[in-house]
Amino acid sequence: MRTRSLNHSVYKLQYHIVWGTRYRRKYIKDYVQREIKYCFDLAMKDYPTLHIETMNTGADHIHLQIEIPPNIPIAAVVQTLKARSSILLKKKFKFIRDMYLDGSIWSVGYYVSSIGLNETAIKRYIQYQEKKDKGKTLKLEFS
Repeated sequence: MRTRSLNHSVYKLQYHIVWGTRYRRKYIKDYVQREIKYCFDLAMKDYPTLHIETMNTGADHIHLQIEIPPNIPIAAVVQTLKARSSILLKKKFKFIRDMYLDGSIWSVGYYVSSIGLNETAIKRYIQYQEKKDKGKTLKLEFS
């Protein structure tokens, strides 16, 4: 984990954030995941103090390991990423637009936990969670 600094603070903050698709619809295929990553990359250019360390998806949810500075609320980051990706995916994919004519493609809530000493285990979990979701078990050691 990197030590970062702002004008008046030094920090080492990473979070594991998860949110799902609205109604848990399973539309996140490989080609959709690529567009989500592209959208998040664009957001990182607009917010250079944010850094996505790891990202992976299941068919109906997203996992992020993200570095967020203390001057930006986590909820604001999640809201930005959800809103931008919702707009982009609805523009790009007609089948997603048809599913969600009335609003966002993402569920309202999200899960967040801070990453401390078990950063490696969380990173490994995010990278291999899709394999775990497909019925293969992957034993992870959380300290």
